Amino acid sequence: MNNSTLNMTHNEWLLDRRRGIGGSDVATILGLNKWKSAYQLWLEKTGQVDLEHTESEPAYWGNVLEEIVAKEFQERTGKKVRRRNQVFEHPLHPFLRANIDRDVVGENAILECKTANAFLGKEWEGDEVPLSYLCQVQHYMNVLNKEYCYIAVLIGGQKFIWKRIDRDQELIDMITEKLVDFWEINVIEGVEPLIDGSEATQEFLKNRYSELDEVETTLPPAFDEIIDQKRELKKAKKDIEESIRQLDNEIISELGKRKASIGITQKNIISWKLIATRRMNSKKLAEKYPEVANDEEIYNVTESRRLTEKEIK
Repeated sequence: MNNSTLNMTHNEWLLDRRRGIGGSDVATILGLNKWKSAYQLWLEKTGQVDLEHTESEPAYWGNVLEEIVAKEFQERTGKKVRRRNQVFEHPLHPFLRANIDRDVVGENAILECKTANAFLGKEWEGDEVPLSYLCQVQHYMNVLNKEYCYIAVLIGGQKFIWKRIDRDQELIDMITEKLVDFWEINVIEGVEPLIDGSEATQEFLKNRYSELDEVETTLPPAFDEIIDQKRELKKAKKDIEESIRQLDNEIISELGKRKASIGITQKNIISWKLIATRRMNSKKLAEKYPEVANDEEIYNVTESRRLTEKEIK
C-alpha cells in the first residue's frame, strides 16, 4: 500500500508517522540515536506524549538542500532520479514504512540525500558510512525490495561525495527482527521498553517530571536491589577513577623528572598542557562593587531535581 504525502500538512505528516516505523525511527530503535531513545519513541508512537512540531536547524537545512544534493548527484553520475511523494509499506509488515528521497530511473535502486557537519567528515572517509544511515537505507531497501542504494552527502556545505551501498540481507534480517519486536510487543501490546542509560532518556525524564508534588509513595522491593546495584557501580567507578589517577600520576611524575611537558613514545604523543581558566571571583566582586554583588537582577536562579538515596537504619 502506498500513501501519498503530496498534499499533507506538516501536522498530518507527523500524525501519519504514528501509524508505523519509518526510516528515521530505525536508528532510535537500534540504540544508535544519541538524541532520542527507544523509550521516548515508544511514548510518541503510543500517543502518550505530544509529537515534536518544531524542526531542528540541521533537519531544516537538510530538507532545503535535498534538491541541490539530488541535482549534483545527477550531474556527477549521469543518472536520473525522480521524486516519489509516497509512504511505502512492507508487503508482509505494513507497519514497516519508507519515505525515500528519490528513485533512480532505470535501476532497482534508490537515492538518499544527506547533509553533514564538517566536524563529522571522518565518518564518511573511504567506504565508511555512519551506522545509523547504513541501517536506515537497508531498511528502505527491505521495504521497497531494492538491490542497492546510492547515498549522496554534502559535507560542511563544500564537499560532495556519493557512494553505493549494496543490499545486506543478513543485516536486514537483524534490523527487521528488532523493528517487528518493537512494534508488536512495545507498541501493539503496550509493553514499556526497558529504561536505558542514555543522556537523551535522562534529559527527557528530567524535563517530563520536573514538576512533582512533595508526595511520598511506597516503591516495590525490587528498587532496593536497584539501589544496591547503583551503590556497587558507584564504588567500582570510584576504584576505576583512582586507578586512572594513579596512571596519570606516573606519567606526570616521569615528565616532571625529565623537566618536559611533552613526551614521545613509540605509539603516542603525551602532552601535559598549561590551560588558563577564567572564573569570576565573587568575593572580590563583593568587596569592590558591593552594590553590584547584592543586585538580585544579575543572578540567574535555576531549579533542578537531584536523585539521592539514604539507607534506613
